[in-house]
Amino acid sequence: MLATTHYDGAPGAPALLIAHGLFGSARNWNVIAKRLSGARRVVTVDMRNHGQSPWAGSHSYADLAADLAEVIEAEGAPMDLLGHSMGGKASMMLALSRPELIRRLIVADIAPVAYAHTQAHLIDAMRALDLTDLSSRSEADKRLAALVDEPGTRAFLLQSLDLKADPPAWRFNLDTLERDMPGIVGWPSPTGEHTGPTLFLTGAESDYVTPGARPEIKARFPNARFAKIPGAGHWLHADKPREFEATIEAYLSA
Repeated sequence: MLATTHYDGAPGAPALLIAHGLFGSARNWNVIAKRLSGARRVVTVDMRNHGQSPWAGSHSYADLAADLAEVIEAEGAPMDLLGHSMGGKASMMLALSRPELIRRLIVADIAPVAYAHTQAHLIDAMRALDLTDLSSRSEADKRLAALVDEPGTRAFLLQSLDLKADPPAWRFNLDTLERDMPGIVGWPSPTGEHTGPTLFLTGAESDYVTPGARPEIKARFPNARFAKIPGAGHWLHADKPREFEATIEAYLSA
């Protein structure tokens, strides 16, 4: 089963499960999970091929949804479910296939559509990073800067570089993620619909959920509501964490 981190909160309220995006991990959500746990129990996971979770030879959304279903069943279904980016697609897939496991669904800055971009260049950069005699994250950042221009992206990736390993190693199954990248940025177009309460929460500065995606969203999630966080991009929970938390809290407590 996926590696999980638990945050104990007020008893009685439905628990919240958080699923991270590509190249992320449960630790990226530590602060937000702790703050949201004041009113409820919160569980974060490392998705397969990420962090402390098992590596596997496939990384389809059917796989990811089945992994989340296993966690929810072990925790005592149903749960509220929050998924960001890749985790949002996995959450949508689960909602369409196993709606009985989900109380309220929150999809953060992703739509049930295929995207034209790829993140394969980041895999190339991680593979190319010289890990020889690397002992500090600051030195890793200097070396990675030759391969990745954006400081925020470097900082995000370097959270998953294990400097205590000998030699240092990435906590990603780069081979599987590279091979299955077309499916990760794509969408398998599952049938059916999820009629439970659903919030599509986006960053106002992000272009991941366009008006053109709304017909498909409403076809699969007829009770979907939409909200935007001003000043936030695709990593809306990192760009505007307090506003993100307030929106999630308000939605789950309504």
